[in-house]
Amino acid sequence: MPHPVVADLVQLLRLERLEDNLYRGQSRDIGTKFVFGGQVMGQALAAAQATVGPDRHVHSLHAYFLRPGDIEAPIVYSVDRTRDGRSFSTRRVTAIQHGQPICVFASSFHIEEAGVEHQIGKPEVPAPEDLEPIAIPAPAVLEKLPPMMQRWLSRQLPFEVRPVYPRDELKPPKRPPFQQLWFRLIDPIDDTPLLHRALLAYASDFHLLGTATLPHGISYYHPDVQMASIDHAMWFHRPFRIDEWLLYALDSPTAQGARGLGRGSIYSRDGQLVASTAQEGMIRIVGEAP
Repeated sequence: MPHPVVADLVQLLRLERLEDNLYRGQSRDIGTKFVFGGQVMGQALAAAQATVGPDRHVHSLHAYFLRPGDIEAPIVYSVDRTRDGRSFSTRRVTAIQHGQPICVFASSFHIEEAGVEHQIGKPEVPAPEDLEPIAIPAPAVLEKLPPMMQRWLSRQLPFEVRPVYPRDELKPPKRPPFQQLWFRLIDPIDDTPLLHRALLAYASDFHLLGTATLPHGISYYHPDVQMASIDHAMWFHRPFRIDEWLLYALDSPTAQGARGLGRGSIYSRDGQLVASTAQEGMIRIVGEAP
């Protein structure tokens, strides 16, 4: 049996079918103020996948986050079967809470085809076994933080994360806008490729926008910093397993106008480029919190 937090996450991505093209997913409080964007993407992808034949696999997705999600309420996903061609299928999904859209999502699916192939190489970094997991702050530090932040920092994660360049998120130094980290699901799951892709969509939302904060010595944990995802794009290139080590190589080419851009390349341990990501998000400095 998988670890309870892994089993819960897998269950979170298995939606309830309400009607043709209509699905419902539950929400989880993981210590964020609103529903985690990765949850919405993973569930929207699961809804879209449920309407596509087994011979077609997602190769790209694009999401726009319109409103913050309520962690106390379920989310309804309405799927528009936009097109089914000979090689590609396109789906549009609207995530709805309290009668209003909170996210619009588009994805494209493709049959298996042979073609030209190349990729950029994996960065040279230490192996995950030579790195330490992200450290949980000491109890004396945690108890001084707001309850929501305590839940976020002390929760049991379904993913193990080992950064190449660790930093103290509560007192972050200024650094160049790039980072690399290894991650994997903490327990093995079944071989269903659709599940592994939905879980990677979920995990890809961690650390991506945060890369844009590195040059400024700020983080999500600072009370005067407001951060939220605006959009998220993802491309799937090659097969992978989410329960085996993956390297997330991230950079942020720009931040301006209260927005920051993050980009990511995800590699398997043997150097295969399995997915690419991009995200723009809001980053505001609002002054001293009350």
